[in-house]
Amino acid sequence: MEPLLKALHQKGYQNPTPIQEQAIPHALSGRDILGLAQTGTGKTAAFALPLLQLLATDGRPKVGTRRIQALILTPTRELAIQIADCFREYGQYTSVRHCVIFGGVKQKAQTDVLRKGVDILIATPGRLLDLMNQGFVNINSVQHFVLDEADRMLDMGFIHDIKKILPRLPEKKQTLFFSATMPPAIHTLSRTILKNPVRVEVTPVSSTVDTIDQYLYLVEKQEKKQLLVDVLKNQERQPVLVFSKTKHGADKIARILCKAGIGSEAIHGNKSQVARQRALTNFKSGRTQVLIATDIAARGIDIDRLGLVINYDLPDVAETYVHRIGRTGRAGHSGTALSFCSQEEQKLLKDIQKLIGKKLATLSVPA
Repeated sequence: MEPLLKALHQKGYQNPTPIQEQAIPHALSGRDILGLAQTGTGKTAAFALPLLQLLATDGRPKVGTRRIQALILTPTRELAIQIADCFREYGQYTSVRHCVIFGGVKQKAQTDVLRKGVDILIATPGRLLDLMNQGFVNINSVQHFVLDEADRMLDMGFIHDIKKILPRLPEKKQTLFFSATMPPAIHTLSRTILKNPVRVEVTPVSSTVDTIDQYLYLVEKQEKKQLLVDVLKNQERQPVLVFSKTKHGADKIARILCKAGIGSEAIHGNKSQVARQRALTNFKSGRTQVLIATDIAARGIDIDRLGLVINYDLPDVAETYVHRIGRTGRAGHSGTALSFCSQEEQKLLKDIQKLIGKKLATLSVPA
């Protein structure tokens, strides 16, 4: 445990979050877990820390003879990279080796690492299946299986891939299953793969918004561009995440802001993985002040102190609003969410306010 404590001390890790407090003891004891927790609750550490401790104290085999003992499946490239970063930080003083694989990039760099042998594999479903079918990945020695963001897997159409992967895992293993919500298909999947699980649950998604200051601008669609520029120019330099409904819209917003002298980049599915990762790195490091994202592209964005989220377009699904603004106000920090609502979006606004159980405070559009 000493190497883990050293890494956690350097990272400034102090008090566990509720999901960590509930999940870690059960994970260390080998129990299956059904975890209801959304991104931003600290759930990555809730499975990363016990896995690292269990594997670090198990006696690592020599390089080249290692077999994959822990598999973490996650829906997006960005989330996979983020989880891998956590394992690197937490496990830096252990001998446990990890590898991350995802699509959208050439596979050679990933397969080169796999050939050397790894203990923990973090993967997106499509690339994992592809490399398994090519013979680069064997998961028949997995002792610990983590299915992360299961409801997002369903949203993105990965459930069929997961059902192809599951039969190739050993029957005897520990399974840690995390999801923000439990739609019927995910409930059925959890009952299929979990054995006598411990259920751990943190604050329901609809109440997390209570910690975030939420405001509304009622504005015509054509006036949104100027409003965004005005709002951002009045902000102290801090990272701002702006949500656009479409990929084309995200690119357009980035061009408008750059023309106004506000450093911005767009991130969406049409961008290459290299471009998306570069934009994310620039944003996290502060080189870029504003990141404009579509909902799917934003799923891997996790920044400790993101003070402001702006809904340039309101989402079609009210729950998406909660997921969007939940990227600020994390870990006890304050956060603010601004939403731009045009006449055509009034119904969407009503759905959002019904879900969160309150009306958004309306701000005056700057003159």
